Amino acid sequence: MSVKRKDNIIAALLIGTLVILAYVWLSPGETNTAPDLSVETTTGRIFNFSTLSRNKPVLVAFWATTCASCLKEIPHLIELYQELHHKGLELISVTMDYDPPIMVVDMINKRGIPYPVVMDLNKQIMRAFGMTRAITPSTFLIAPGGKIVMHKTGLLNMQQLKQQIVGYL
Repeated sequence: MSVKRKDNIIAALLIGTLVILAYVWLSPGETNTAPDLSVETTTGRIFNFSTLSRNKPVLVAFWATTCASCLKEIPHLIELYQELHHKGLELISVTMDYDPPIMVVDMINKRGIPYPVVMDLNKQIMRAFGMTRAITPSTFLIAPGGKIVMHKTGLLNMQQLKQQIVGYL
């Protein structure tokens, strides 16, 4: 076998390995159903994602106090919550492990966030949703019955999301 052919085979194997590693690194690895995980909100309310989603849609929004896109999305999430919560939507927001609790509480108060906020200080919630990295904003929609029907990283299309949620109410 010629040296050039060996080099081409080695290069092809290297590229193939890099593609596989990139896929594993970038794939969300999320679960198909709401995790059976009990958490406590900043106000002391305790709930379980799988129990909460038995009969109603649940929107889970991962965010950070330092994430500009997250802060841009908060007023839209507040509006969605105020419009659809009384019809059955539950919205839970989850802050990242690197967010200092005092900054989270300050943000809740400054922004007037009416929906429950959970601080994921040990990445337990993030891992339970199959997230391998803290990418914000990341949003999951759990349909009644507990199936995760949407996972979106980045800003949401609020009109599309609203239509999808209304279909579950």
